[in-house]
Amino acid sequence: MLRLSLLLLLLVLLGCPKQETYQPPDMVYMYKTYPVGKNPTSIKSADFNSDGFADLITSNIQDNSLSILMGNGDGSFQDQRKMKACQEPRNVSVADFNLDKRMDLAVACSGSGQVLIFIGEGNGYFTRGSQYPVHRSPVDFANGDLNEDMLPDLVVALRNDKLQVLLGQGNGKFRFGALYEYGDTPTSVSTADFNGDDHLDLAVSNGGPMSHAVSIWPGNGDGTFESPTDYRTGKRPLGVSFSDFNSDRILDLLVINGEMNTITVFLGNGDGTFQEGKDSGGDAGPNHGLAYDFDGDKISDVAVVNIQSSSMSLLFGKGDGTFHYPPKHYTTPYGPFALTSMMIATGRNEQPGLAIVNNAANSVSVFLHHGLNKGRGNLEPSPQS
Repeated sequence: MLRLSLLLLLLVLLGCPKQETYQPPDMVYMYKTYPVGKNPTSIKSADFNSDGFADLITSNIQDNSLSILMGNGDGSFQDQRKMKACQEPRNVSVADFNLDKRMDLAVACSGSGQVLIFIGEGNGYFTRGSQYPVHRSPVDFANGDLNEDMLPDLVVALRNDKLQVLLGQGNGKFRFGALYEYGDTPTSVSTADFNGDDHLDLAVSNGGPMSHAVSIWPGNGDGTFESPTDYRTGKRPLGVSFSDFNSDRILDLLVINGEMNTITVFLGNGDGTFQEGKDSGGDAGPNHGLAYDFDGDKISDVAVVNIQSSSMSLLFGKGDGTFHYPPKHYTTPYGPFALTSMMIATGRNEQPGLAIVNNAANSVSVFLHHGLNKGRGNLEPSPQS
Protein backbone atom coordinates (compact mmCIF):
# COMPACT_ATOMS: atom_id res chain seq x y z
CA MET A 1 0.00 0.00 0.00
CA LEU A 2 2.86 2.34 0.84
CA ARG A 3 4.56 1.57 -2.47
CA LEU A 4 1.35 2.35 -4.37
CA SER A 5 0.95 5.67 -2.54
CA LEU A 6 4.55 6.64 -3.33
CA LEU A 7 4.04 5.75 -7.02
CA LEU A 8 0.90 7.87 -7.22
CA LEU A 9 2.71 10.78 -5.55
CA LEU A 10 5.60 10.48 -8.00
CA LEU A 11 3.20 10.56 -10.99
CA VAL A 12 1.54 13.69 -9.59
CA LEU A 13 4.89 15.43 -9.10
CA LEU A 14 6.26 14.50 -12.52
CA GLY A 15 3.00 15.08 -14.31
CA CYS A 16 1.35 12.70 -16.76
CA PRO A 17 2.56 12.94 -20.36
CA LYS A 18 0.18 14.99 -22.46
CA GLN A 19 -1.15 13.48 -25.67
CA GLU A 20 -1.34 15.91 -28.53
CA THR A 21 -4.70 15.85 -30.27
CA TYR A 22 -4.63 16.22 -34.06
CA GLN A 23 -7.05 18.77 -35.43
CA PRO A 24 -7.63 18.19 -39.15
CA PRO A 25 -7.76 21.38 -41.21
CA ASP A 26 -11.06 22.47 -42.73
CA MET A 27 -10.08 22.82 -46.39
CA VAL A 28 -13.39 22.64 -48.27
CA TYR A 29 -17.04 23.57 -47.82
CA MET A 30 -20.27 22.48 -49.46
CA TYR A 31 -21.31 25.20 -51.87
CA LYS A 32 -24.45 23.90 -53.52
CA THR A 33 -26.37 20.75 -54.47
CA TYR A 34 -28.04 20.15 -57.85
CA PRO A 35 -30.64 17.55 -58.90
CA VAL A 36 -29.67 15.01 -61.56
CA GLY A 37 -31.16 11.78 -62.91
CA LYS A 38 -32.22 8.76 -60.90
CA ASN A 39 -29.57 6.93 -58.86
CA PRO A 40 -26.36 8.43 -60.29
CA THR A 41 -23.36 6.12 -60.04
CA SER A 42 -20.47 8.08 -61.57
CA ILE A 43 -19.35 11.65 -62.18
CA LYS A 44 -16.66 13.22 -64.36
CA SER A 45 -15.50 16.78 -64.95
CA ALA A 46 -14.38 18.27 -68.28
CA ASP A 47 -14.97 21.33 -70.47
CA PHE A 48 -17.70 20.12 -72.83
CA ASN A 49 -18.59 23.44 -74.49
CA SER A 50 -15.09 24.92 -74.91
CA ASP A 51 -15.68 28.00 -72.74
CA GLY A 52 -12.81 27.33 -70.33
CA PHE A 53 -15.14 26.41 -67.46
CA ALA A 54 -15.46 23.00 -65.82
CA ASP A 55 -18.66 21.10 -66.61
CA LEU A 56 -19.99 17.91 -65.01
CA ILE A 57 -21.54 14.71 -66.31
CA THR A 58 -23.19 11.90 -64.35
CA SER A 59 -24.38 8.44 -65.35
CA ASN A 60 -27.83 7.67 -63.90
CA ILE A 61 -28.33 3.95 -63.68
CA GLN A 62 -32.07 3.80 -62.90
CA ASP A 63 -33.45 6.05 -65.64
CA ASN A 64 -30.92 5.09 -68.34
CA SER A 65 -29.67 8.64 -68.77
CA LEU A 66 -26.73 10.99 -68.50
CA SER A 67 -27.00 14.39 -66.81
CA ILE A 68 -24.85 17.28 -68.06
CA LEU A 69 -24.35 20.36 -65.87
CA MET A 70 -22.65 23.28 -67.58
CA GLY A 71 -20.33 25.33 -65.38
CA ASN A 72 -20.68 29.09 -64.98
CA GLY A 73 -17.03 29.63 -64.10
CA ASP A 74 -17.69 30.69 -60.50
CA GLY A 75 -18.25 27.28 -58.90
CA SER A 76 -21.94 27.19 -59.76
CA PHE A 77 -23.62 25.14 -62.49
CA GLN A 78 -26.67 25.41 -64.70
CA ASP A 79 -29.58 23.04 -64.26
CA GLN A 80 -29.05 19.58 -65.66
CA ARG A 81 -29.69 18.66 -69.25
CA LYS A 82 -30.58 14.97 -69.45
CA MET A 83 -29.56 12.82 -72.35
CA LYS A 84 -30.86 9.34 -73.11
CA ALA A 85 -28.03 6.82 -72.92
CA CYS A 86 -28.49 3.05 -72.72
CA GLN A 87 -29.68 0.34 -70.35
CA GLU A 88 -28.23 0.94 -66.88
CA PRO A 89 -25.29 3.27 -67.58
CA ARG A 90 -22.84 2.49 -64.79
CA ASN A 91 -19.84 4.63 -65.63
CA VAL A 92 -18.49 7.23 -68.06
CA SER A 93 -15.02 7.80 -69.49
CA VAL A 94 -14.16 11.20 -70.99
CA ALA A 95 -11.49 11.66 -73.69
CA ASP A 96 -11.00 13.03 -77.20
CA PHE A 97 -11.54 9.78 -79.06
CA ASN A 98 -11.68 11.29 -82.58
CA LEU A 99 -8.84 13.80 -82.13
CA ASP A 100 -10.89 16.92 -82.92
CA LYS A 101 -9.97 18.62 -79.60
CA ARG A 102 -13.51 18.14 -78.28
CA MET A 103 -14.36 15.85 -75.41
CA ASP A 104 -16.17 12.61 -76.24
CA LEU A 105 -17.77 10.00 -74.00
CA ALA A 106 -17.61 6.24 -73.53
CA VAL A 107 -20.47 4.82 -71.47
CA ALA A 108 -20.43 1.46 -69.67
CA CYS A 109 -23.94 0.05 -70.27
CA SER A 110 -24.08 -2.55 -67.52
CA GLY A 111 -27.66 -3.60 -68.30
CA SER A 112 -27.05 -4.36 -71.98
CA GLY A 113 -23.41 -5.44 -71.84
CA GLN A 114 -22.21 -2.73 -74.23
CA VAL A 115 -19.84 0.21 -74.49
CA LEU A 116 -21.58 3.17 -76.13
CA ILE A 117 -19.64 6.09 -77.65
CA PHE A 118 -20.91 9.67 -77.82
CA ILE A 119 -19.05 12.17 -80.00
CA GLY A 120 -18.78 15.68 -78.58
CA GLU A 121 -19.83 18.63 -80.75
CA GLY A 122 -17.86 21.12 -78.65
CA ASN A 123 -20.98 23.02 -77.56
CA GLY A 124 -22.10 20.76 -74.71
CA TYR A 125 -24.08 18.45 -76.97
CA PHE A 126 -23.19 14.95 -78.14
CA THR A 127 -23.98 12.74 -81.13
CA ARG A 128 -24.64 9.08 -80.53
CA GLY A 129 -21.83 6.98 -82.01
CA SER A 130 -20.90 3.32 -82.25
CA GLN A 131 -21.61 0.67 -79.65
CA TYR A 132 -19.61 -2.43 -78.82
CA PRO A 133 -20.81 -5.65 -77.14
CA VAL A 134 -18.42 -6.54 -74.30
CA HIS A 135 -20.03 -9.60 -72.71
CA ARG A 136 -21.63 -9.03 -69.30
CA SER A 137 -21.86 -5.96 -67.07
CA PRO A 138 -19.15 -3.40 -67.85
CA VAL A 139 -18.59 -1.38 -64.68
CA ASP A 140 -15.48 0.76 -65.16
CA PHE A 141 -13.06 2.13 -67.77
CA ALA A 142 -9.55 3.37 -68.07
CA ASN A 143 -8.33 5.20 -71.15
CA GLY A 144 -4.84 5.74 -72.51
CA ASP A 145 -2.61 4.86 -75.44
CA LEU A 146 -2.22 1.15 -74.71
CA ASN A 147 -0.59 0.17 -78.03
CA GLU A 148 1.50 3.34 -78.47
CA ASP A 149 0.06 4.41 -81.82
CA MET A 150 -0.72 7.92 -80.53
CA LEU A 151 -4.46 7.12 -80.43
CA PRO A 152 -6.62 6.82 -77.28
CA ASP A 153 -7.68 3.30 -76.31
CA LEU A 154 -9.98 1.84 -73.64
CA VAL A 155 -9.81 -1.06 -71.25
CA VAL A 156 -13.13 -2.16 -69.75
CA ALA A 157 -13.62 -3.98 -66.45
CA LEU A 158 -16.42 -6.56 -66.70
CA ARG A 159 -18.23 -8.09 -63.75
CA ASN A 160 -17.92 -11.60 -65.24
CA ASP A 161 -14.21 -11.72 -64.33
CA LYS A 162 -12.94 -10.29 -67.62
CA LEU A 163 -11.03 -7.33 -69.03
CA GLN A 164 -11.72 -6.17 -72.58
CA VAL A 165 -9.26 -3.98 -74.51
CA LEU A 166 -10.74 -1.66 -77.17
CA LEU A 167 -8.14 -0.15 -79.49
CA GLY A 168 -8.96 3.30 -80.82
CA GLN A 169 -8.77 4.12 -84.52
CA GLY A 170 -8.60 7.88 -84.02
CA ASN A 171 -12.03 8.56 -85.53
CA GLY A 172 -14.20 7.79 -82.50
CA LYS A 173 -14.39 4.11 -83.41
CA PHE A 174 -12.65 1.12 -81.88
CA ARG A 175 -11.62 -2.39 -82.75
CA PHE A 176 -11.59 -5.26 -80.32
CA GLY A 177 -8.26 -6.05 -78.75
CA ALA A 178 -7.24 -8.64 -76.19
CA LEU A 179 -9.81 -10.20 -73.84
CA TYR A 180 -8.54 -11.45 -70.49
CA GLU A 181 -10.35 -13.68 -68.03
CA TYR A 182 -8.92 -13.38 -64.55
CA GLY A 183 -9.73 -12.32 -61.02
CA ASP A 184 -12.95 -12.24 -59.09
CA THR A 185 -15.57 -9.61 -59.95
CA PRO A 186 -13.45 -6.66 -61.18
CA THR A 187 -14.76 -3.38 -59.76
CA SER A 188 -12.38 -0.77 -61.18
CA VAL A 189 -9.37 -0.35 -63.45
CA SER A 190 -6.64 2.32 -63.72
CA THR A 191 -3.70 2.79 -66.08
CA ALA A 192 -0.20 4.07 -65.31
CA ASP A 193 3.43 3.11 -65.87
CA PHE A 194 4.23 1.37 -62.60
CA ASN A 195 7.54 -0.27 -63.58
CA GLY A 196 9.25 2.57 -65.45
CA ASP A 197 9.45 0.88 -68.86
CA ASP A 198 7.38 3.59 -70.59
CA HIS A 199 4.51 1.16 -71.26
CA LEU A 200 1.12 1.63 -69.60
CA ASP A 201 0.25 -1.02 -67.02
CA LEU A 202 -3.10 -1.86 -65.40
CA ALA A 203 -4.23 -1.91 -61.79
CA VAL A 204 -7.52 -3.78 -61.29
CA SER A 205 -9.46 -4.14 -58.03
CA ASN A 206 -11.23 -7.47 -57.54
CA GLY A 207 -14.20 -7.16 -55.20
CA GLY A 208 -15.44 -10.75 -55.14
CA PRO A 209 -15.34 -12.90 -51.97
CA MET A 210 -12.68 -15.24 -53.37
CA SER A 211 -10.08 -12.55 -54.04
CA HIS A 212 -10.09 -9.28 -52.06
CA ALA A 213 -7.05 -8.20 -54.08
CA VAL A 214 -5.67 -5.65 -56.50
CA SER A 215 -4.03 -7.08 -59.63
CA ILE A 216 -1.12 -5.43 -61.43
CA TRP A 217 -0.90 -6.21 -65.16
CA PRO A 218 2.42 -5.19 -66.79
CA GLY A 219 1.88 -3.70 -70.24
CA ASN A 220 3.82 -4.77 -73.34
CA GLY A 221 3.21 -1.53 -75.21
CA ASP A 222 1.21 -3.22 -77.98
CA GLY A 223 -2.19 -3.35 -76.26
CA THR A 224 -1.48 -6.65 -74.53
CA PHE A 225 -0.49 -7.38 -70.94
CA GLU A 226 1.60 -9.89 -69.03
CA SER A 227 0.12 -12.19 -66.38
CA PRO A 228 -0.85 -10.18 -63.30
CA THR A 229 0.46 -10.18 -59.74
CA ASP A 230 -2.08 -9.96 -56.92
CA TYR A 231 -1.78 -7.92 -53.73
CA ARG A 232 -4.14 -8.66 -50.87
CA THR A 233 -6.33 -5.72 -49.85
CA GLY A 234 -9.08 -5.16 -47.32
CA LYS A 235 -12.47 -6.75 -47.85
CA ARG A 236 -14.44 -6.01 -51.04
CA PRO A 237 -12.13 -3.50 -52.76
CA LEU A 238 -14.28 -1.18 -54.85
CA GLY A 239 -11.76 1.13 -56.46
CA VAL A 240 -8.06 1.51 -57.25
CA SER A 241 -6.18 4.68 -58.22
CA PHE A 242 -2.68 5.97 -57.67
CA SER A 243 -0.54 8.81 -56.32
CA ASP A 244 2.88 9.33 -54.74
CA PHE A 245 2.10 9.13 -51.03
CA ASN A 246 5.67 9.12 -49.68
CA SER A 247 7.25 11.69 -52.04
CA ASP A 248 9.81 9.31 -53.55
CA ARG A 249 8.66 9.99 -57.14
CA ILE A 250 7.34 6.43 -57.42
CA LEU A 251 3.63 5.74 -57.95
CA ASP A 252 1.75 4.11 -55.08
CA LEU A 253 -1.70 2.51 -55.06
CA LEU A 254 -4.83 3.68 -53.27
CA VAL A 255 -7.54 1.05 -52.76
CA ILE A 256 -10.99 1.77 -51.33
CA ASN A 257 -12.42 -1.20 -49.39
CA GLY A 258 -16.20 -1.43 -49.19
CA GLU A 259 -16.26 -3.54 -46.03
CA MET A 260 -14.54 -2.93 -42.67
CA ASN A 261 -14.44 0.82 -43.47
CA THR A 262 -10.82 1.03 -44.61
CA ILE A 263 -8.62 2.32 -47.37
CA THR A 264 -5.31 0.64 -48.24
CA VAL A 265 -2.13 2.27 -49.55
CA PHE A 266 0.49 0.12 -51.29
CA LEU A 267 3.85 1.87 -51.58
CA GLY A 268 5.52 1.25 -54.93
CA ASN A 269 9.06 -0.05 -55.35
CA GLY A 270 9.48 1.48 -58.81
CA ASP A 271 9.80 -1.85 -60.61
CA GLY A 272 6.10 -2.64 -60.80
CA THR A 273 6.02 -4.36 -57.41
CA PHE A 274 4.52 -3.00 -54.21
CA GLN A 275 5.09 -3.26 -50.48
CA GLU A 276 2.55 -4.73 -48.10
CA GLY A 277 -0.54 -2.57 -47.83
CA LYS A 278 -1.13 -0.09 -44.99
CA ASP A 279 -4.74 0.26 -43.85
CA SER A 280 -6.34 3.48 -42.62
CA GLY A 281 -9.87 4.20 -41.40
CA GLY A 282 -12.33 6.82 -42.51
CA ASP A 283 -16.10 6.73 -42.05
CA ALA A 284 -18.78 4.07 -42.59
CA GLY A 285 -19.04 2.47 -46.04
CA PRO A 286 -16.24 3.98 -48.16
CA ASN A 287 -17.25 3.68 -51.80
CA HIS A 288 -14.92 5.83 -53.95
CA GLY A 289 -11.84 7.99 -53.43
CA LEU A 290 -9.17 10.13 -55.01
CA ALA A 291 -5.81 11.57 -53.97
CA TYR A 292 -4.76 15.23 -53.98
CA ASP A 293 -2.71 17.57 -51.80
CA PHE A 294 -5.61 19.44 -50.25
CA ASP A 295 -3.69 21.29 -47.52
CA GLY A 296 -0.70 22.41 -49.59
CA ASP A 297 2.04 20.58 -47.66
CA LYS A 298 3.23 18.72 -50.78
CA ILE A 299 2.02 15.39 -49.34
CA SER A 300 -0.84 13.51 -50.99
CA ASP A 301 -4.13 13.43 -49.08
CA VAL A 302 -7.24 11.40 -49.86
CA ALA A 303 -10.92 12.33 -50.28
CA VAL A 304 -13.37 9.45 -49.78
CA VAL A 305 -17.16 9.31 -50.07
CA ASN A 306 -18.89 7.05 -47.54
CA ILE A 307 -22.22 5.64 -48.65
CA GLN A 308 -23.39 4.32 -45.28
CA SER A 309 -22.64 7.39 -43.20
CA SER A 310 -23.61 9.88 -45.96
CA SER A 311 -20.35 11.74 -45.64
CA MET A 312 -17.17 12.77 -47.39
CA SER A 313 -13.90 12.34 -45.51
CA LEU A 314 -10.56 14.07 -46.05
CA LEU A 315 -7.60 12.05 -44.76
CA PHE A 316 -4.42 14.10 -44.50
CA GLY A 317 -1.22 12.30 -45.38
CA LYS A 318 1.83 11.94 -43.13
CA GLY A 319 4.17 11.33 -46.04
CA ASP A 320 4.77 7.64 -45.38
CA GLY A 321 1.59 6.10 -46.81
CA THR A 322 -0.38 6.59 -43.60
CA PHE A 323 -2.69 9.40 -42.53
CA HIS A 324 -3.30 11.63 -39.55
CA TYR A 325 -6.21 10.68 -37.33
CA PRO A 326 -8.98 11.71 -37.16
CA PRO A 327 -10.04 12.61 -40.71
CA LYS A 328 -12.15 15.67 -41.42
CA HIS A 329 -15.74 14.59 -42.14
CA TYR A 330 -18.34 16.54 -44.15
CA THR A 331 -22.03 15.65 -44.27
CA THR A 332 -23.50 14.97 -47.71
CA PRO A 333 -26.98 14.12 -48.97
CA TYR A 334 -27.96 10.44 -48.83
CA GLY A 335 -25.86 7.81 -50.54
CA PRO A 336 -22.69 9.56 -51.78
CA PHE A 337 -21.41 7.14 -54.42
CA ALA A 338 -18.53 8.69 -56.40
CA LEU A 339 -16.57 11.92 -56.66
CA THR A 340 -14.33 13.85 -59.00
CA SER A 341 -11.99 16.81 -58.67
CA MET A 342 -12.56 19.85 -60.86
CA MET A 343 -10.81 23.08 -61.75
CA ILE A 344 -13.51 25.74 -61.84
CA ALA A 345 -11.86 27.50 -64.77
CA THR A 346 -8.73 26.97 -66.81
CA GLY A 347 -5.85 29.39 -66.44
CA ARG A 348 -6.64 30.38 -62.86
CA ASN A 349 -4.33 29.88 -59.90
CA GLU A 350 -6.83 28.15 -57.66
CA GLN A 351 -7.27 24.94 -55.72
CA PRO A 352 -9.65 22.41 -57.29
CA GLY A 353 -13.09 21.71 -55.93
CA LEU A 354 -14.86 18.39 -55.59
CA ALA A 355 -18.16 17.17 -57.02
CA ILE A 356 -19.99 14.22 -55.48
CA VAL A 357 -22.89 12.16 -56.85
CA ASN A 358 -25.44 11.20 -54.21
CA ASN A 359 -27.02 7.96 -55.37
CA ALA A 360 -29.98 7.85 -53.00
CA ALA A 361 -30.68 11.60 -53.23
CA ASN A 362 -30.47 11.87 -57.04
CA SER A 363 -28.17 14.86 -56.79
CA VAL A 364 -24.67 16.29 -57.19
CA SER A 365 -23.01 18.21 -54.36
CA VAL A 366 -20.28 20.73 -55.15
CA PHE A 367 -17.55 21.34 -52.57
CA LEU A 368 -15.25 24.32 -53.08
CA HIS A 369 -11.80 24.84 -51.58
CA HIS A 370 -11.28 27.50 -48.91
CA GLY A 371 -7.85 28.25 -50.36
CA LEU A 372 -4.43 27.65 -48.83
CA ASN A 373 -4.33 31.11 -47.19
CA LYS A 374 -7.52 30.54 -45.18
CA GLY A 375 -9.49 32.57 -47.70
CA ARG A 376 -12.42 31.70 -49.89
CA GLY A 377 -11.62 34.04 -52.74
CA ASN A 378 -14.75 35.75 -53.98
CA LEU A 379 -17.03 32.82 -53.24
CA GLU A 380 -19.14 32.32 -50.15
CA PRO A 381 -21.43 29.41 -49.33
CA SER A 382 -24.96 29.80 -50.61
CA PRO A 383 -28.04 28.05 -49.22
CA GLN A 384 -28.11 24.43 -50.27
CA SER A 385 -30.74 23.53 -52.82
